[in-house]
Amino acid sequence: MLNIRLPDGSVKDFPGPVTVAEVAQSIGAGLARAALAGKVNGKLVDTGFRIESDADLAIITDKSAQGVEILRHSTAHLLAHAVKELFPEAQVTIGPVIENGFYYDFAYKRPFTPEDLVAIEKRMGELARKDFAVTRKALPRDEAAAFFESLGEKYKAEIIRSIPVADEISLYSQGDFIDLCRGPHVPSTGKCKVFKLMRVAGAYWRGDSKNEMLQRIYGTAWASKEAQDAYLKMLEEAEKRDHRRLGTQLDLFHMQEEAPGLVFWHPKGWILWQQVEQYMRRVYRDNGYHEVRGPQILDVSLWKRTGHWDNFRENMFFTESEKRHYAVKPMNCPGHILIYNKGIRSYRDLPLRYGEFGSCHRNEPSGALHGLMRVRGFVQDDGHIFCTEDQILGECVAYTALLQKVYRDFGFGEIVYKVSTRPERRIGADEVWDKAEAALSEALKRSGVEYIVSPGEGAFYGPKIEYSLKDAIGRLWQCGTMQVDFSMPGLLGAEYVGEDNARHTPVMLHRAIVGSMERFLGILIENFGGAFPLWLAPEQVVVLSITEHQAAYAEQVAGRLREAGFRAKSDLRNEKISYKIREHSLQKLPYQLVVGDKEKQAGSVAVRTRSGEDLGAMALDAFIERLGNEARA
Repeated sequence: MLNIRLPDGSVKDFPGPVTVAEVAQSIGAGLARAALAGKVNGKLVDTGFRIESDADLAIITDKSAQGVEILRHSTAHLLAHAVKELFPEAQVTIGPVIENGFYYDFAYKRPFTPEDLVAIEKRMGELARKDFAVTRKALPRDEAAAFFESLGEKYKAEIIRSIPVADEISLYSQGDFIDLCRGPHVPSTGKCKVFKLMRVAGAYWRGDSKNEMLQRIYGTAWASKEAQDAYLKMLEEAEKRDHRRLGTQLDLFHMQEEAPGLVFWHPKGWILWQQVEQYMRRVYRDNGYHEVRGPQILDVSLWKRTGHWDNFRENMFFTESEKRHYAVKPMNCPGHILIYNKGIRSYRDLPLRYGEFGSCHRNEPSGALHGLMRVRGFVQDDGHIFCTEDQILGECVAYTALLQKVYRDFGFGEIVYKVSTRPERRIGADEVWDKAEAALSEALKRSGVEYIVSPGEGAFYGPKIEYSLKDAIGRLWQCGTMQVDFSMPGLLGAEYVGEDNARHTPVMLHRAIVGSMERFLGILIENFGGAFPLWLAPEQVVVLSITEHQAAYAEQVAGRLREAGFRAKSDLRNEKISYKIREHSLQKLPYQLVVGDKEKQAGSVAVRTRSGEDLGAMALDAFIERLGNEARA
């Protein structure tokens, strides 16, 4: 008798081996129809997987994130199937799931056109409606490679040849199309009902610029049309908010080929930057941080001692002087340890909190660069806390509360928390990682928040909490981080004298709240669509004269506003007032003040808000008081 334990704790008995699909059918016809895959003893498998012994089983449907991911993976195969039917000479390469969708890379003699995408999507629908069964079979490596070589699929054969001989190679068939994949997949193509092809882009084979350029077709797939429609609407809104377009429209910044991945900040953009930086400086000051500044380049030998050379050097820039080799710093932590090391530290000095707006550079691939969101040169609101092991928990809990307040002040009310655990490439003993991971998990529990665990995604020197904020249109942006590091301080000789008069190695907490300043500003631009709250807006008020007779009064009003500490300017041009209002509305200024003869005589201003609301005439002192209250709020 075979015992299958279900997630609700119940057990179903079967006389012998049974497939996932058969178990689902025994529970109910509705579940059998909805089943996309199964999870047997924690491992995802196809519904055709045969369970040979007692096991824990969960049936996966499109109601779960894993089910939607399987749908997307299978839709990528559906895309490849359609391309091979319409363009038989095309070669298929890889087609993974990505956030909100999938892509597939193809080698073809000419670029795919928008018309091709329409035809491919139509054929995908036809193949889905045929409801081909999706079946798996396993082959020895060399036999599988020979099979794809016989089809002329050299890329698939190359992938297979790179797999160790002992590994089993799984192939999936649907109709007359066969693809290489480890799975699992939906039981039939009819499950793939809601999808849309988005665009074509170039991609190097295996991500190496030395290899040939392929064509990457991106698509999205969902469990329901409603979910897909909501996603497409979000994309439409995101395009309107694109920080690169708004950066040009609002004259905030630009980027150009002479400095790939680096930013030219314009006056208004730099005002926005300074508002964020000065706010964060107040956060440092009010929470016991000492601001420091480290050098931009450090001898390569230092990066070898810290482990960056072995784990991160492909992302670093290097330079040389007088036959001595240096690295441009990709992060600030080693420099902060060197500052800590200058002097004898006592346990009474801990926790010691350093903060730096540190300028870092990383050699990101050119294809990965994306406006302010992915750059090669960036500034971090970087901080490092040197503490004892007993102080880790308190520091992490206090930091989470601080981060929550900062995000609220910037208008972000929803945060997603994730604990990323030890990666394969790392430094430090397992028992040290055990302590660090336990401390982070306990800190979030004490903070009263729910969190997810992301295995293997920690930094090479320690596990971390990742804090992701949700913006106005529902997108998540990972910004904040807290990392527990037992290793790097010891590698660079950091010590403190304990209460026992012995020397001990401090624990180092790496933390950032906004992360990259460039990226955070990009997020702010998109979150607010360029319509910043008053305290952040680069220009807060413009005073518009109706005719030249009010020019002196308009400038007087603007001067009073500037004296009161607000960013104000006057527009005295000989243009129609309707033209001026429209032009400044496009610049998304919070307030426009219109002054004519009536306002001049009364010493008042006519107030218009960014939304177009006319607040009528207001005494200048009353308006200044209104601005002050709004900025403080």
